[in-house]
Amino acid sequence: MALTKFGFIVTGDDFVQHQGTPAFSMKVVGVSDASKGVAVAKEMVAEGIQLIELCGGFSPVWAGRIIEAIEYKVPVGVVAYGPESIDGMYRLFAK
Repeated sequence: MALTKFGFIVTGDDFVQHQGTPAFSMKVVGVSDASKGVAVAKEMVAEGIQLIELCGGFSPVWAGRIIEAIEYKVPVGVVAYGPESIDGMYRLFAK
């Protein structure tokens, strides 16, 4: 089986965007709060998305909640940042 449907969830603002070709499609969903990622991931799985990636704005806690919520049905990856980026990430996502 080849990867033909990819999903990416990003924190920032609420939006939905579809891109792709007849052979490959990508759905990008923005959420204003990481907690909204759970419902988005469930919807993606129901739509046949085969692989989900989460932006670095999702903490390991939220990534785990999303993985559990979709019952491990598809792989979930998380963008990670090294120690040199921690201060910058904190400035972007601290409330």
